[in-house]
Amino acid sequence: MRVFTVHLRRHGLDVDRDLALVKEGFCWPAFLFSFLWALWHRLWIVAIAIFSVEAALSWALAAFASDPVSRAAVSLGVAVIIGNLANDLRRWALARQEFADAGVVAADDRDSAERRFLESRPELAAELRAAMYAP
Repeated sequence: MRVFTVHLRRHGLDVDRDLALVKEGFCWPAFLFSFLWALWHRLWIVAIAIFSVEAALSWALAAFASDPVSRAAVSLGVAVIIGNLANDLRRWALARQEFADAGVVAADDRDSAERRFLESRPELAAELRAAMYAP
């Protein structure tokens, strides 16, 4: 079972835009595609920071004429750090976008977690349902 944090923005009540679930733990897509992952999630500041750090490290390693093993080790280390911090960076960006931490839920996947959260908050589910079907 996975653990997700639930983030809610109360002023719009659109389930697609105002309810966000972020998985706890290591983020494999961020590990593999760090800069592109940040762009995909619209984390502009994070993307610029990742690009800057990777460019600076690449320049520094080239300037000191390091061997390929050292370059690979540094690149792998940076990727592991990004993979570990990625979901926390998403939570930070959501907080900057006025999302409030609405709780924690455990489920097998994101859809099940969303359903479980809405089942535990029937008043919120009713508000979202009403907002979805309002003319």
